[in-house]
Amino acid sequence: MYLRKVEGPRSVTLPDGTVMTRADLPKENTRRWVASRKAAVVRAVAAGLILRKEALERYALSDEEFAEWENAVAQHGEAALKATALQQYRQS
Repeated sequence: MYLRKVEGPRSVTLPDGTVMTRADLPKENTRRWVASRKAAVVRAVAAGLILRKEALERYALSDEEFAEWENAVAQHGEAALKATALQQYRQS
């Protein structure tokens, strides 16, 4: 079996005890960002699985957009990443 060399860890243990690997991340060509994919990227960066810079480059995200995702999760939890909840959480 061939393992591609990658920078950083191949897996991390999240605070809830689950293990997250690079295979759990969305594909690089992701264009439709549902809440679960956004949350996976935010969790991966927070846990140190990938660097913030790597996430921005890999997914062609702006720094401002990713910062909004992080703020939404920090203030209201992962449910705030749902498109239908955005306006509700932005009001508060």
